[in-house]
Amino acid sequence: MWNLTMLLCILWAVSLLYGEMLTFWVPSIWSCSWPPLLRSTSLSSSAMEAQHPGNYVKIAVVADPQLMDKTSLGLPPKSLALEISQFYTDLFMRRAFLASILPLKPDAILFLGDYFDGGPSLSDEEWKESLSRFKHIFDLKTQGKRNTQVYYLSGNHDIGYASVLSHKPEVVRRYEQEFGIRNYRFTVGKVEFVVVDAQTLDGHSQGSLTSASWDFIKNVSMDVNLNPRVLLTHIPLYRPDWTTCGPYRYSPVINQRVFHAVHDQEIVYQNYITEEKSKYLLDLLRPVLILSGHDHDQCTVTHMSKHGPVMEHTVGTISWQQGNLYPSFMLLSASNDTIQNDSSLQDAISTQLCFLPMQTHIYIWYLSQFVLTLLALLLWPTNGLGSWRYCRVFMEYTRSLISSNIFRSGAKEKNEDENCEYEMIWDAEGSMHLVKKTSKAPLTHSSERGLSER
Repeated sequence: MWNLTMLLCILWAVSLLYGEMLTFWVPSIWSCSWPPLLRSTSLSSSAMEAQHPGNYVKIAVVADPQLMDKTSLGLPPKSLALEISQFYTDLFMRRAFLASILPLKPDAILFLGDYFDGGPSLSDEEWKESLSRFKHIFDLKTQGKRNTQVYYLSGNHDIGYASVLSHKPEVVRRYEQEFGIRNYRFTVGKVEFVVVDAQTLDGHSQGSLTSASWDFIKNVSMDVNLNPRVLLTHIPLYRPDWTTCGPYRYSPVINQRVFHAVHDQEIVYQNYITEEKSKYLLDLLRPVLILSGHDHDQCTVTHMSKHGPVMEHTVGTISWQQGNLYPSFMLLSASNDTIQNDSSLQDAISTQLCFLPMQTHIYIWYLSQFVLTLLALLLWPTNGLGSWRYCRVFMEYTRSLISSNIFRSGAKEKNEDENCEYEMIWDAEGSMHLVKKTSKAPLTHSSERGLSER
């Protein structure tokens, strides 16, 4: 019995050490590194050489932390269940940031929006509480001391869609007071980044926020584009229905959905920017790369513009509670060298997608090991070594549970591809909600598929 106790203690110590600490070291030590830049030589268009490793700027890209609050799970505010969910979700992201991302020593950190879950619905006091959690999770108070530049992009869960923006300007004001203006550009190395408030692009053209965003975009487009340009938008650009997303996507492909409010036809929900505005954006800015979030899952597509193909990377959420079992972040290397040839602008930027631990599987393992421990302690005194037969049966069941697709039923928030219709319901506070109901007629889908690249 003493030997069994020692064995179980060792197993628990190893499991907790790996699950709570070592697993977060994997990206920075083994699986992730800064992608090298490739630069075309003047001798041959097919000849490529690796750029000097010290001649690029390192940027870590984080998307959709979406801190849980009273709007997240339908639980009462300050309830024990909500507090526990918040604690373990925040803990995962803080460990991921401190143990997986910061050890890679990025020169800059780029957040692609959705820092809060119910941002537009929170009171000023609740919003400040969530903001304090956000700063703690991502250690923002010490980034300035490390000379790390931090850049922000507004998301729909931070300021809302056009229907919210037109009726609650105070939401925009408090966001800008903390995170700065929503449309701006900055340069890292020899690469220009253009940040666009995607939530306003499909609003009414006469609206002040929408017109301000497009005026900014037009002003940027008139400047001579000497450096390669990266477009940053929280909401991804349009792609034809059933466009494949590449090998790293976990959930089903999401197709275009745009819903409008009844009273003023402003947008209350959209998966992607509309096709017309997406093409207009590409034609004006001529980016060599697009980075987006919003979808919570990884997706890589190639858009065809009149200036040529443009790749878009949608970065998955960094949170394990936002419908993606495989949280991720992205590493981006930006050149410090001036690019002379327009045909080699893409060579000034290189990206790598990095995956974080699967927290759900870790918790399943803890639960399985707990049951295994109980079985061993209960059966060992009477069955001895024969008790391991029961433990093996249980472990085989647990293994099949983890490898099965049972978690796919918990689809992401933004999976709107089901055969359904939506009914608009107004609550007592005057807020409109979309309620899903089954459609009698089957939907037809386009079989057209876009290009995808790894």
